[in-house]
Parts: sequence; structure tokens; C-alpha cells
Amino acid sequence: MSYFARRGAVFVGAVAIVGVLAGLVHEVVGGNDEGSTSVVAGTGATDTAGGTDSAAPIAGGDTSVAPESTAAPTTAAFVPRTDVLVDPASFGRPYSAEVPGVLTFRGNPTRSFYGTGPVPRTVPQELWQYPGKGNPMCGESSEYGNVRTWCGTGWTGQPAVFERDGRTWVVFGAYDYKIHFVDGVTGEDIIPPFATDDLAKGNVTIDPDGYPLVYAGSRDNYLRIIAFDGAEPRELWKINGRTDDRMHNDDWDAAPLVLNDHLIEGGENSWFHGIRLNRGYAADGTVTVDPKLVFRVPGWDQQLIADLGAKDPKRVSLEASVSVSGDTAWLNSSGGLLQGWDISSLRTGVGEVNRTFRFWTGDDSDASVVPDDQGYLFVGTEVDRNNSRAQEVGQLLKIDPRNEADPVVWSIDVNNGVDSGTWATPIVTGDVVIWNTKPGKVYGIDRTTGEILWKTEVAAPVLSSPVLVDGVLIQADGSGTVHAFDVSNPRVLPTELWQVTLEGNIESTPVVWNGRIYVGTRGGFIHCLGLPS
Repeated sequence: MSYFARRGAVFVGAVAIVGVLAGLVHEVVGGNDEGSTSVVAGTGATDTAGGTDSAAPIAGGDTSVAPESTAAPTTAAFVPRTDVLVDPASFGRPYSAEVPGVLTFRGNPTRSFYGTGPVPRTVPQELWQYPGKGNPMCGESSEYGNVRTWCGTGWTGQPAVFERDGRTWVVFGAYDYKIHFVDGVTGEDIIPPFATDDLAKGNVTIDPDGYPLVYAGSRDNYLRIIAFDGAEPRELWKINGRTDDRMHNDDWDAAPLVLNDHLIEGGENSWFHGIRLNRGYAADGTVTVDPKLVFRVPGWDQQLIADLGAKDPKRVSLEASVSVSGDTAWLNSSGGLLQGWDISSLRTGVGEVNRTFRFWTGDDSDASVVPDDQGYLFVGTEVDRNNSRAQEVGQLLKIDPRNEADPVVWSIDVNNGVDSGTWATPIVTGDVVIWNTKPGKVYGIDRTTGEILWKTEVAAPVLSSPVLVDGVLIQADGSGTVHAFDVSNPRVLPTELWQVTLEGNIESTPVVWNGRIYVGTRGGFIHCLGLPS
């Protein structure tokens, strides 16, 4: 019996909402200090595989709405389909039956699993911080030619938390140039940290098939495979992002995925990689890999470069973590290029990867795409370039990639000028989408229609993605405050249950495991919040 079954946990995908509100809807639902917020369905923004990037006028269409259906809760073991890399019905479920935990950014390939409770509904205590007081994790690094000191963990920076050999492991990269391996109960090192040569800035991923491997990027240009099966971590392999054909940068921010013995990852050099891992064990029992690059395709095209024009046309990095549903990998870029790639060849061993979908949002997209269990995509963008395309398309979008002529189901304009929009990867729960914006607004949105059901706000800017476990929404902000809201009914305005303020801006996304909340701050530490045992 699996770990999750033993705990009696119920992991149910989001309710199946089949309906699409298409056609002409342009309803102002109320002004706010982020600018007018509108719900737009059917923008006519035709821009798919084989199409162009021209922004067409709003067009009408079918206004019918299909009936909703709700998946019934069940405690039965989930048996995923084997004819695809990722069963869409695994939406909201754990990544692995072999390794209990939150193993990657937002927990699984569809970026939709946030952990396990019970989540405290009263103010939790700080159970530990790592490292000890007075010893923050800091390092110097250059940004645009300016060297400065960075501390703690940054965007997106979510720790991986998992069970291994009777212990809860918390693994994360930090600005002290290191990958850390910490006991989730005590806050002490399980094994010594692994040293890189620059900020260990990106999200780590733990191998979902039980191999003692962590996949982690750094600002030293390398994506690494690191073994943690001994007294000290071991580097088994690395790939350099500083290539002659890179478009912009050479960092590795995004959390990789491992599927069918393949590592897939996008780099800030703007290339999307597929690597056959060939994992195994040596005669002495130590884990081994023998990686082989099986594909490398661009995260941009010439149409994108032309459309971006003179404003940073080579800034087209893949910073958002790749998502996978079915046999399709979903990418979004700093150039606003949303792409779907058929990667079924990683499963079948036949053919090549092929691009099957293309849509240009117009602006920088650091949020991961969330492909739901019904085939829709939830896509967020920042306001950075703030070009005409971004102003037309909006920043919070529901996309139907099956509708090549008009893929935008609905979009919401939260453009309040440069440095607004969203950096966050949304939550899809039942018939509601929960999404935040950088200025600190948190929205509850009808999943089918795009109607804004409620809006609340926190007192500081938000880069951290929201987390939902046990009907409790965890939202961290730039003041260092972790907020908990009661969203047991996600269609009504939530009430705040508690807040805890930590030292330093929180850019990182929290993770919840067995009711404990783990989160890093720019103050230099990882913190564990929870109720005393």
C-alpha cells in the first residue's frame, strides 16, 4: 500500500469543467488600482502552429456553455494511463507512488500538487530555521555587471520535501552557492551541502522513481545531476548553458521533470532539452547515470524575434518550469511565446519531437503553464515590455490549444503598467482558479467563464505562487509575511486565519508537507512553520 493510502489521504484532480464560454464577452467587472479588470472571451488572437502573430480584432462565436461535471472523491489507488507520458487525470495528484513528497516546483508535471496536511488553522510556530541564527546563506554575484550580495532563496526557490529511509528530507538551492540536504523534523544537515560556483538559484527536482538523485541548476551556467546516496553528495553529470548559440543568458532557474528515464528542461539560454538518463546502480550499490542528449529545440522562432522588434529581441529565456500533460510539454518564455511540443517519442522511442501549438502573449512569462485535466491551459504573464500585443491579450489567460482559430477562452487584464501582471503559477481547485498579481492582489476566478468572484490583497508585492492544502490558502509576500486564508468554499471571499512574519522578502514559493510549511526568504534562511508535536 502506498504512503498516501496509508495516511488515508485523498488526492482528487480538479473537477471536470468541460464548458467554454466562447464568443464576444467584454465585461468590466470593477476598477481597481491595477487598471480596469475585464473578462474577455474569444479575443480572436489567432496564433497557433503554422499561424501568424498578428493581433486580430475581437470576434464572436458559440456562446453555449457545456454542463459542469465534478469528479467524485475516492480513496482507491490511482492507476495512471500508460499510453501517455503524463495522464491528464493525474492533475492535482502526487508526482510519484515510489517517493512520497513534493518533488518539484508545484509538486508534479502539471504543476498542481502542493502537499499534505493537516494545515494549521491557528497561528503556527517557527519550529526551526536553517542555518542557525546569525549564519545566513549569502553569496556575491553579478547582475548586469553589478556585483552585490544575495541572501537566502529567491524566485522561485521552492524546496523539495520527501520521505526517504524513515526521514523527511528538505532539499533546496540557496544563494550561498550550495544545494542543501536538511532534516525536515530537526532542521539539521542530513549530509553536507553540495557546493556550486555561483548562486544555486533555481528550483530543484528529486527523482520520482526512487533513485537518490537531485536535478538542480545554478547561476554558474550548469544544470547538474547530484547523487545523495552516501555520506556526501556527488556530482554525476552536468550540462553547460553557456553555448555559442544561446539567445540571452546561461542560468538554469526552472525545475526539470523526469519522465520515462528522460530529463526535460528549459534553460535561460533559450533551448529546450531532452536527455536520456540511463539510470542504474553500480556493483557497489551506488547510483549511476549515463546521460545522452536526445533532443534540443529552440524556445523561440524568427516570427517571435521579428514581433519583439527592437525591444530586447534576444531576451527569450525559458525561466518558467516546463509542464507536461499527455504527451505534450508546455513552455512559456521571456518573449511571451507559449509552445506545445509533442514529446511522445520519449515514450515510444519512435520519431522526433514536434511543435504542435504556438501562441504569442506578447510579454515576459515566468509563471509555469498549468495544463488541467480537461486539456485547457492557464497561462500568466508579467507586464514588462508592455507592448500592444500584451495590452490586447491580458495577463491571466485560459487557453484552449485545441481551438487553433481562437485559443483564448478568457483573459483578465490586470495591467497597471510596467512591473505589474503576474509571476505566479495559479491554483485550479474545483470550478475556481486562484491567482495573484505582483502588486499583491489575490483573485478567485470562475474557471469556466473567467468571472472574478472575489479579490483580496496582501500588503506587499507578491512573486511567490500560492499553495492550497486542506482548504487553506498559503500566500507569502514581499514583506516576509506568510498569510493563511480559509478557502474551504473557494467561490466566496476568503477570511484570513493567521499570518506569520519572517525576516526578509519572500520570493520563494512555500511547500506544505504533513502539515508543516517550509519556505525560504531573502533574509538568508529556510523556515519551518507548524504546530508543536
